[in-house]
Amino acid sequence: MEPSRLFDLSGKVALITGGNSGIGLGMAEALAEAGAGVCIWGTNEAKNAAAAERLQAYGGKVLALRCDVRDEAAVERAMADTLSALGRVDTFFANAGVSPGRGNVKSFMEMSTDEWRRVLSVNLDGAFFSLRAVTRHMVERGGGGSLAVTASLAAISGQARGEHYAATKGALISMMKALAVELARYRIRANAILPGWVDTPMTEAALHNEKIAGGVMPRIPARRWGVPKDFGGIAVYLSSDASSYHTGDTFLIDGGYVIF
Repeated sequence: MEPSRLFDLSGKVALITGGNSGIGLGMAEALAEAGAGVCIWGTNEAKNAAAAERLQAYGGKVLALRCDVRDEAAVERAMADTLSALGRVDTFFANAGVSPGRGNVKSFMEMSTDEWRRVLSVNLDGAFFSLRAVTRHMVERGGGGSLAVTASLAAISGQARGEHYAATKGALISMMKALAVELARYRIRANAILPGWVDTPMTEAALHNEKIAGGVMPRIPARRWGVPKDFGGIAVYLSSDASSYHTGDTFLIDGGYVIF
């Protein structure tokens, strides 16, 4: 098969939660450019509309839905609306997430239960509700599919005052490995993506802080922050036939930070 056809996503539909900005939008743009129909879920209507306009420039089908993944019923409604409009979902990226809000946490000992649950409700419960809805569809439809979650370096390294965030990201990796085993019989693949230091609206304040930048940047061999488009290639690969035998893996995309 010619490489251009191997990564051609024409006729496929990709769904990305948190797809209206940052890494999610970077993946969505690459998927749309490769020919996929794209649906994004997000909680901000204005950002959804702006992202949809950008995606429509690629000429394919685009759908943007308001969905708070913490809400089980809202996820089920959004899934039904997605299928009604686009007919199927071939690839799903559980990308929606919230940051640890370390400015509000002085130490683990003082972390409030509300703060703990705030992060888990989106990063873990939201991923569970979304993955469950999508896998039900994929199994019922037949034909296989691809699942991916956006984890974090926090899953494999210590993050002070971010234990709740780290717990969710580590859990996502474990969940995907379990799904890879259970769903292989349905030809559904499951993988995790671990971004390094990526410049997005969520991380902007931290990455442009002189103290943080001065300590982190010298440890990145690529000598730059990651950007959302750096995740387009892995999104297309995981959505394409090129990854048909690739499951249960963790993709570290960090500019070499971990190895240096």
